[in-house]
Amino acid sequence: MHDQLPSEPEPLGGGLKQRHLTMLGLGGVIGAGLFVGSGAGIAVAGPGIVVSYLIAGTLAMCVMRMLGEMSAAMPASGSFSVHAERALGRWAGFSVGWLYWFLLVVVLAVEATGAAQIANGWAPGVPQWAWVLVFMMVFTGANLAAVKNFGEFEFWFAALKVFAIVAFLILGTLAVFGLLPDTDPVGLTNLTGQGGFLPHGWQGVISGVLAVVFAFGGLEVVTIAAAESDDPVRAVSRAVRSAVFRILFFYVGSMLVIVTVLPWTAQKAGISPYVTVLDAIGVPSAGQIMNIVVFVALLSALNANLYGSSRMVFSLAERGEAPPALLKVSGGGVPRRAVLASVAFGFVSVLLNLEWPESVFLYMLNSVGAVLLFVWALIAASQLRLRRLVEREAPERLVLRMWGFPWLTWVTLAAMAAVIGLMLTDDTARPQLLWSTGATALVVAVSGVRELRARRA
Repeated sequence: MHDQLPSEPEPLGGGLKQRHLTMLGLGGVIGAGLFVGSGAGIAVAGPGIVVSYLIAGTLAMCVMRMLGEMSAAMPASGSFSVHAERALGRWAGFSVGWLYWFLLVVVLAVEATGAAQIANGWAPGVPQWAWVLVFMMVFTGANLAAVKNFGEFEFWFAALKVFAIVAFLILGTLAVFGLLPDTDPVGLTNLTGQGGFLPHGWQGVISGVLAVVFAFGGLEVVTIAAAESDDPVRAVSRAVRSAVFRILFFYVGSMLVIVTVLPWTAQKAGISPYVTVLDAIGVPSAGQIMNIVVFVALLSALNANLYGSSRMVFSLAERGEAPPALLKVSGGGVPRRAVLASVAFGFVSVLLNLEWPESVFLYMLNSVGAVLLFVWALIAASQLRLRRLVEREAPERLVLRMWGFPWLTWVTLAAMAAVIGLMLTDDTARPQLLWSTGATALVVAVSGVRELRARRA
């Protein structure tokens, strides 16, 4: 473990403004998982999904606060990978960096394919693979240009998603009170009818947590991006502070609206709960409106994941954990080879998804399914060690502090261990956990072999 704090500046170009980072913090986590995937959570938890989101969101907020504390004290494009190396050793930085990179480039394929399916529905004459090619080329171009281009793309994408959720919350609340045309006040009947607030008991709430916790992945990208802003310390502090509470409000608020406006049993499999509610309150073309929002959400996540993966692999190369050829930076401060390496693997993932979605790609997807939890656990473990180091060496750098340290950090770690334990007992989540554990064990083993070789050399 390093026993002193870094002070060297990042070689990457600046250019991200505060508004970019604030919107990236909000938009990075508002994705198709919320708009489409929340239906699966409602099916298992009923109105109790509100509690499931509250639990999962609180967990994500705590992780984000820890990450914000470390990133404000030590801004770095490798974010939590750099922090893990400093706190726990090279094996941790190598493992969490490569696992997160692999997670992003595999999920990128799901997003590209999902967006292409929607576009194919609008223009059936253009094959799905051609749409994928267009999206990948557009976002590769945006990420190869100056970082502010990435920031602008992400700002407007996120703004549209935030606008869609705020509009949904307003319309839904008006419908609850019967203030829209042809609507009657619904009161709390849908929260207490159809088996009560917890129709499947606390077991349903816990199953709901397993269904929704991974929708909070993506928050981490804002701390990676902060290193390329003009004032990283201030930028990451403000972005983290504004993001965590607003995200909880958007997620929990929209779930509360969904299960209050309609009985939870009215939700249909494969149809976004947002579409079902908008249809019920008489919003014309609700399905198409939501299709556009989901399409933007997928492209936004694709853009953010390509950015995050390129910066992570660049940071690994900086620390000698990835090929040094990836270190080449353009005149504008963009790590172009790192972008191309990430998009190349992204293309491979997309091809596997288009060709073998039920076999090869499914195994890849399962192997990253629970990786986010392992990444979060390493963030918490790193924060426990680094907080002491910063307090001792440079307390003035603690401009953003984790609440209730160290007790809340330990509670967060215990909650993640509980989620992992519950995944083992859940038939649908168990394969993901086992495959992800295998992938993690493989990466940790590689890092161990590298350390042994380095000591012998």
